Amino acid sequence: MPSTSSSKHAPASRPLRVVILNQYYVPDVASTGHLLHELALDLVGRDIQVSVITSRPSYGPKESWQPCPRREISEGVDVTRMITTRWSKDRLIGRVLNSLTFLAPLTLKMLFRKRRDEVFLYTTNPPYLGVIGAFVSLLRRHPYVVLLHDSYPQLAVWVGKIRERGFIDRVWHRFNRFIYRRAKRTIVLCEAAKRLVCETYGVDPTHVHVIPNWADENKLRPKPKAQSRFAQQHGLVEPFTVLYSGNLGLYYEFDTILRAAEMLKSDPFRLVFVGAGGRRSFIEEQIKQRQLANSLLLPYQPFHNLPDSLVACDASLVTIARGIEGISFPSKLYTSLAVGKPILALAEDWSELRHVVEQNDVGNWFALGDAEGLVTCVRSMMANPQRCCEQGRNARELLERRYTIKASGAQYAEVLMAARPARDGAS
Repeated sequence: MPSTSSSKHAPASRPLRVVILNQYYVPDVASTGHLLHELALDLVGRDIQVSVITSRPSYGPKESWQPCPRREISEGVDVTRMITTRWSKDRLIGRVLNSLTFLAPLTLKMLFRKRRDEVFLYTTNPPYLGVIGAFVSLLRRHPYVVLLHDSYPQLAVWVGKIRERGFIDRVWHRFNRFIYRRAKRTIVLCEAAKRLVCETYGVDPTHVHVIPNWADENKLRPKPKAQSRFAQQHGLVEPFTVLYSGNLGLYYEFDTILRAAEMLKSDPFRLVFVGAGGRRSFIEEQIKQRQLANSLLLPYQPFHNLPDSLVACDASLVTIARGIEGISFPSKLYTSLAVGKPILALAEDWSELRHVVEQNDVGNWFALGDAEGLVTCVRSMMANPQRCCEQGRNARELLERRYTIKASGAQYAEVLMAARPARDGAS
């Protein structure tokens, strides 16, 4: 009898197996790929067996693409990279083709995957990736969790790619309802996103978990700007510098800071943009039109250079456009906190970004369009560097308290465990 009881409960003692599915993964420059890499390593450290299915680097400009093996075990994570098309993601047809050549073979992989004791983490890169999980779960046991980074079709409607309540919009919402209702759990980045999922798709709020993103507190550390090679190279040591480093996408607001830079032409001030995306050409054009000799537009930095480039400023810009909160949330907030830089936040007045910045005294919030207020604040920061240092220290302390992979990884592990198959290893 004792041996029978032991055999009966043996499967529960087996390690949790998690499969992460996302179109981008390290060494690609996409921030989601690096976040998922850090999550995978954290889960491995918790005795969870982790596999990743992704594609070859394709997110950034071609010069950022690095050669990668199709299959490797890296730091305990089993990584499979699928061969897909790599057209420009700045054009809709390119995004669609890249997604389809990733999704079609991936569906077959999931349908005929032999193991039956895995939990699958479907992200929203591409945004309809979870359809595979919902479809496969109809045909075989396939417990999955959805990780919502950017909410579609809402974002596509916002940028004007599809028409609200049009045919594509309505069909997409039906697919989303199918995905979220069949998911064991859903993970979102902020409370506004949780409300969106629950209210739009009728999902039980107890099955939707708010887990913020994070930054690596060991790799990204505060350092005096004067010690930054990036600051020295680009003449940023002396002037007061505001840095935006990351995705120059369509759902961030840059006009306010560009207007502020125009008003600060006679001040010892620099504005630096580092990255690429749909708004890069707009920023480049505005710098020329406004004759902003105090502004720089630079390409993505290699990932290993970020600890140096992110500290090459006196304040960090974090922005999110009107109507976007809940649909997306700026993960660059956490890297800015990690390097101990005060935040200049541009967002709507009810934004969670505003709440984080003001409630923790890690910077200053401004309404979208308030260039005058931004200029006044920058000049005040120039005159009071001690106050900047104080807010920078607060930023780092907040990161260490709330926004580390250790804190978020523990929550991910709990959610994934809750989605675990009832009888691991059973056919």
